[in-house]
Amino acid sequence: QVQLMESGGGSVQPGGSLRLSCAASGSTYSRYCMGWFRQAPGKEREKVAVIDRIGSTSYVDSVKGRFTISKDNAKDTLYLQMNSLKPEDTAMYYCAGGNNYYLPCNSFSTWGRGTLVTVSS
Repeated sequence: QVQLMESGGGSVQPGGSLRLSCAASGSTYSRYCMGWFRQAPGKEREKVAVIDRIGSTSYVDSVKGRFTISKDNAKDTLYLQMNSLKPEDTAMYYCAGGNNYYLPCNSFSTWGRGTLVTVSS
């Protein structure tokens, strides 16, 4: 059974950093698009960053220059390095496995359970 498991969430002060990890088991997700989504209380889920099979990336405007998505194909692990965090980054962050090979990576069908990121002073 395919599983995605996120880790690395926590509480951090504004301006701080966190690195999220997503371990994939049961399938070789590096062959497909993978992505990070987030959902804040009372808001719709938002696509934060995606990476395709050749390593091309795309970000939502609000995180450009602050977040970096990457993957380790040998470990089937996806990462999200988050720097200069802001209170508005507070959300549950989800890892997702896609059905496409290349950008724009618009179809995702496998989801992790999420990891909570709280940015507050």
